[in-house]
Amino acid sequence: MSRKGNCHDNSVMENFFGIMKQEMYYGKVYYSFDELKHAIEKYIDYYNKKRIKQKLGWLSPVNYRLNLLAA
Repeated sequence: MSRKGNCHDNSVMENFFGIMKQEMYYGKVYYSFDELKHAIEKYIDYYNKKRIKQKLGWLSPVNYRLNLLAA
């Protein structure tokens, strides 16, 4: 962890939560906690396995790792 007052530890998670809120939360109404929990779990699965990213050469994280292993 960084020293007190240094926010670099939180930047990765804050970035993730910002993206998650933009892509699956804003503009949608969730009527129960279970519905919201299911939507978050589904989004995390999508984010980690299927979402293409420019940093990864327009591949999903799974495909990127498979390409690294094949090389």
